[in-house]
Order: sequence, then C-alpha cells, then structure tokens
Amino acid sequence: MVPNAPGEGQGQSPLRWWALVVAAIAVSSSYYESDVIGSVADLLERQRGFSQAQIGMLNSVISIPNVALALISGVLIDRFGAARMALWAAAIGVAGAALTAIGEPYELMLAGRFVFGISEGVIFIALLAGLAQWFSATGIALAASLYLSLARVGSYAENTSTAWAHRLFEQGWQPPLWLGTVVTAAGLVAAFVFYRLDSLKPASNRFEKKSASEGIVWSELLKFDMSYWYILALHVLYAAVFFPFRQTYAVEYFQHVKGLTLQQAGIANSWVFFAAIFATPVFGLLADRLGHRALMLVFGTLLLPLTLIVLGVTDMNLWVSTVMMGISWSLVPAVIWPSTTLIVAPERLGTALGLITLVQALGLSLSNVAAGALADRAGASAAHPQGYSVMLGFFFLLSLTALTAAVLLWWRESGPRGHGLEDANKLTQDRVSASV
Repeated sequence: MVPNAPGEGQGQSPLRWWALVVAAIAVSSSYYESDVIGSVADLLERQRGFSQAQIGMLNSVISIPNVALALISGVLIDRFGAARMALWAAAIGVAGAALTAIGEPYELMLAGRFVFGISEGVIFIALLAGLAQWFSATGIALAASLYLSLARVGSYAENTSTAWAHRLFEQGWQPPLWLGTVVTAAGLVAAFVFYRLDSLKPASNRFEKKSASEGIVWSELLKFDMSYWYILALHVLYAAVFFPFRQTYAVEYFQHVKGLTLQQAGIANSWVFFAAIFATPVFGLLADRLGHRALMLVFGTLLLPLTLIVLGVTDMNLWVSTVMMGISWSLVPAVIWPSTTLIVAPERLGTALGLITLVQALGLSLSNVAAGALADRAGASAAHPQGYSVMLGFFFLLSLTALTAAVLLWWRESGPRGHGLEDANKLTQDRVSASV
C-alpha cells in the first residue's frame, strides 16, 4: 500500500483545521463587503442624492463578472492552483472595496463594485476547491459546512454593523465603506496564510497542476460523469427557488398575503439564514458519519415544495414553513458542495465548480425575472393577494424539477456507477484500493 494514500492519509495533517479557519475568514470578509451597500443605502440616498436605481445597480453589478468569468476562473484554478487563485482574488477584492469607499464620482463607486465582483466570483470556489485537498472524503462534508456557516457570519456581521459600528454610520456614508475595506483587507491576510499553508499539505493531498504552457483541451472541458450533471441541475434549480423567494419576494409576500408587519416579516425571514449558521455543520457531520448523502439531498429538496404547499394552501402558522425551509437550507448546502467535490476528480474540480457558478448565476437571474413578471401579470399586491399564487406555483414547479434531479442523483449513486456518496466508508475504501 502506498503511504499516505488518499482517503487514508489525506486530510490527517493537524494544519487542515488552520486552513479551514483562514479560508472561512477570507470568504467571510468577502460576504461582508458584498452586503455593505444595503446598510448605507439610506445615507447614499440622503447625502449623495442617489436614486433607487443607482443604489440597485451597485448591488447588481457585482453579479456580472460571475456570469462572464465563472467558468474561466474554474479553469484557472485547475491550472494555477486553488490557493494561488484565492490570494489573487482577495487582492482584487481589496482594490474593489477601496474604490467603492472612495466613492466619488458615482462611476468610480460603480467600477469598484464591479472589480469586487471579480473577486467574489472566484474566491468562494477557489477556497472550497482548496479545502477539498486538505480534508479526507469522510471529513469534507463537516469542513465544507463549517466553511459555509462561518461565511454567513460575514453577512450577519454586516447586517448588524449599524448597531455595533453605529458611530461610523453617524459620520456619514463613507466611514462604513472604509470599514468594509478593512474587513476585506483582513480577508486578504487570511488568503495569504492559506496560500502559505498550501505548501505544507501532505504530498498525498496535492494534485498535479497543469503547467502554464499546457493548452486547454476544449473538447474535454465539459466531459463529466452523469452524477455531476444531476448535481449541477440540483445546484441551479434549488438556488432558483430558494434565493428569489427568500431574498426578493418573501417579505413582501408575508406582508401582503399573511398580514404581517414589515418588522414581523423581516424577522420571520431572517431566522432561516440565522439558524443555518448553527445547523449546517450538524448536517455536515451527519453526512460524514452516516453517508447517504444523495438521500439527504432528496429529503432536503423535498422540503421545498412541501414548504410552498404549506404557505400557499394551508393556514398553518408561518413559523411552520420557516422551520421547514430553515432545515432545507441548512441541509442541502451542507451536503451538496462536499458531494460535488467527491464526484469530480481533484484536478478538474475548479472547472466543475466554475461551471456550476456560471449556470447558477444565469438561473437566479431568469428565475427572479420570471417570478416578478408572473406576479405583475397576475396583479399581485396588498389589494390583490391572490395574485401571488401564480408566482408561488412557478416556484413549486421549479422545486419539483429540483426534486427530480435529486432523486435521479440518488438512483445513480445507489447503483454500480455511483461514487460512494451513499456509503460512509466506501469512498475511503475505493480511494485506498486505487492506490495499492
């Protein structure tokens, strides 16, 4: 048997936990800066005279690089290494945050957000791909779920910054943006530490990067196993239901259909995200210990259409649907990201994650537009709450399609062509056997 064979020696270095910590700090700082405009939106409107359209553009522009560069950045991760790409992305993020904080004229602030968007589109998948090299097959789900949970701490910290950094907000629109730059710079330091740690990984954890002179074989670029395409469909369809509904339409739906005040609707919606910070690692640990990853994805995805039925058809307490969707949102990301790293060969993981990011960005945009158009056509409003049923029906059909993708993944992974997602021990046994 080869010493330190993958699945046996892989991920056993105690430094892997430090790698996880600094990766989480780096991505959390990116999440913080991503949300920073929302907290100063009122100040920008009152002190700079920005219109709602201008403020909205500052947030939407960061998504443009995700669509244009997601697949390219994935290929670059495979060629130059995840840690190096994460470091480059973090440096670009600091530059974008600084331009945003300078902020005058408006075009400079808009350019800063665009530059930051380049960083945001790369750093998440680069760090996730990097962590997959540190942790074994039977530990990656816990690691990835902790990574996701700590990343969300960045969003939570930014959303509460109006309280703990209130003195900066009292000074005007610019100091909170400079705070975001400082947080992003801390993420750059963390990315640098992650890059330095990368050279200390056990040899069995590394995969051979393509040389810079080696050309890309375009005919082979998208040749993945069928399990990958099922899991890509699940990534895209699940996100196309969850994010548009919870981040765009849920608060308004709760107000107009369920009769909640703005404050009550915001609290009910926020608990889905807050609970996920703590629940996501629990599901990641269960996936590592019990296996049945594809089956867990089926259960988590099934909760989506059931939640929409509870919301649209029954008069159950709103917290029932909040709990159901909270469980779904905690479970699916905790399992789907590490499962993706286990299905795809390490040397192609960057490309695989980049393609998911690209298609997911397109799916989110189309779903948001389609849901809004359907609601407008049905006359959805506080005066006509019945109009929201068409939008809810659209999300229900999408969720059923997502569930179909999850079931197909489970069916394939339960058979002879699976990658061991259903067996907690099979992944390790297969990888050790391959090295003998």
